[in-house]
Amino acid sequence: MKSLKEGTGKGSDFLGWLNLPVEITSEQLADIEKTAAELRARTQVMVVIGIGGSYLGARAVIEALADSFHNYENTGMKVIFAGHNIGEDYYHELIHYLQNKEFGICVISKSGTTTEPAIAFRLLKELLEAKVGKEEAGKRIVAITDASKGALRTLADQEGYKTFVIPDNVGGRFSVLTPVGLLPIAVAGIDIEQLVAGAKKMEEVCATESLAENPAALYAATRNELYRSGKKIEILVNFQPKLHYFMEWWKQLYGESEGKDGKGIYPSSVDFSTDLHSMGQWIQQGERTIFETVVSVETPNHELHVPSDEENLDGLNFLAGKRVDEVNKMAELGTQLAHVDGGVPNMRVSVPVLNEYYLGQLIYFFEKACGISGYLLEVNPFNQPGVEAYKKNMYALLNKPGYEKESEAIQARLKK
Repeated sequence: MKSLKEGTGKGSDFLGWLNLPVEITSEQLADIEKTAAELRARTQVMVVIGIGGSYLGARAVIEALADSFHNYENTGMKVIFAGHNIGEDYYHELIHYLQNKEFGICVISKSGTTTEPAIAFRLLKELLEAKVGKEEAGKRIVAITDASKGALRTLADQEGYKTFVIPDNVGGRFSVLTPVGLLPIAVAGIDIEQLVAGAKKMEEVCATESLAENPAALYAATRNELYRSGKKIEILVNFQPKLHYFMEWWKQLYGESEGKDGKGIYPSSVDFSTDLHSMGQWIQQGERTIFETVVSVETPNHELHVPSDEENLDGLNFLAGKRVDEVNKMAELGTQLAHVDGGVPNMRVSVPVLNEYYLGQLIYFFEKACGISGYLLEVNPFNQPGVEAYKKNMYALLNKPGYEKESEAIQARLKK
């Protein structure tokens, strides 16, 4: 905690996220909301182009707070994602989908040269300009990028795109409370002011140096103690399917922050009770190198009761009249008891209700805990040198200029 607060630990030049909730100004939020409103007025679909932290945070919040079937409806704003894969069929189908849609693009890249989003932007920019003309396309494209340098910054300045800045001192996986996450979230119609307010409250709660009163520090210390005792895998669990992409965001946050120097808890996730029917057996009786952290939502946003059935062929009339969430909560408690009995340590993170305010709290809680946990592990939680390995091999295999020696070495290796 002290290393984070005083900025004395490894990677301290990437601590911009630490006080971000209290430092975001009302003017910055108003600019984001104004841009989001203009995009919503011009388009039916917003394509968010980014990979890793450039899209996972926004997708996590949108999927958690939007209607589960929002992208299947014929009305309302759609936010979809590209640039996070290199699937040719995916892009063919995406282009086909967008042909008759009024769409815009939010492209997120610090450099503008990352392969996956750069390919996606080339394809979709060409489609948009052919569809509505270059002038109108320029009004539907927003670039979130470096303040002064890089290919995307140069293009945005040349074309006159509206831009927002990715702060130099905030890494991608910690960027959800910057324009990287806030603009797509606002386009989806979600209240970003409440999201930031929740994060601000959690920042205040996690500022104390008392371990017992600081939930982020307590979580970080507990998981590291479990790691030292041989629990090498953490499984993040939810019983609320709307949190699926929140789990994906969490996996990048912890995997990219801690997996280095031959160390690190392996971050995994499951959606219960769905995955109890696929992963439940392994978790219950497999190798005892795991622990679970359950994110539990106390109260759902809607109420639904199990109906009675006269014939009762499924034998479920004992549940008649009960809320569906009561059944879900008993599945949660029953699972926790079974897994603890099976030798799986369990932690529980409770969220009163799934809304912007409490999701903002949850985001900051995990971010702060990640920074503390990385320092307890004695790694730099804010770099990711290992991510570059696949890129260098890919560039060499594709004969990118400047990678001739690497290409020769790989070709010789493949011949063996």
